Amino acid sequence: MDGHGMPRWRQIYGTLAEEMQQGILRPGQRLPTEPELAERFGVNRHTLRRAMAELRDDGLVRIERGRGTFVQEEVIDYPVTRRTRFSDIMIMSDHEPGQRALRALEMPADAEVARELGVAAGDPLLLVETVHEADGRPLSVTAHYFPKARCEGLLEAYRESGSITQALYNVGIRDYFRQTTRVTTCLPTETEARHLRQSSTLPVLLTQSVNVDADGYPVEYSIARYAGQRVALV
Repeated sequence: MDGHGMPRWRQIYGTLAEEMQQGILRPGQRLPTEPELAERFGVNRHTLRRAMAELRDDGLVRIERGRGTFVQEEVIDYPVTRRTRFSDIMIMSDHEPGQRALRALEMPADAEVARELGVAAGDPLLLVETVHEADGRPLSVTAHYFPKARCEGLLEAYRESGSITQALYNVGIRDYFRQTTRVTTCLPTETEARHLRQSSTLPVLLTQSVNVDADGYPVEYSIARYAGQRVALV
């Protein structure tokens, strides 16, 4: 304890919490290593670990095995509604939306995707794989599958516009609606974890969704992996 009777771990807690509040330590930022923090505050690791445990329990930091300790980020509510548009939701939540295309190609349908889209296994599909971001932070990695027979020209339209909604519109699908969404959890692959900037030992939210056109015909089947520490599906 110091001269005022405050435990040393509590002083460390207060200092780091204040730095987070002031923006010196930003959401998602990795904290210095345990030895570096112990040296900074002149304490042993036991004292430092007590402070970090309290910060974790109060939701101010998260500890990822093998990666370190990170300032906890704001959890964004993502509504699962009949008409969900990522960019609109982010803007309404006062976040800057972003999207990166990982790949866009034609491929044959496997049994799962064929069943969800109502096509035969082996039929040609169009795949667009993306990373969605909010304020530069990755929220999800998503594989979007479309039946080529219904969406001919979609890949070219997507490459021009960078928007799946606009690309669908350009190939004649003026609107589309969520028919079903199934939510589970799983562990990400190493590649998915890298895109989400998280540990591969940290579970993600897995959604499998079918979107249909105005006549009720499936036009998209998507498999998305959401960073659970940043997104809450509502």
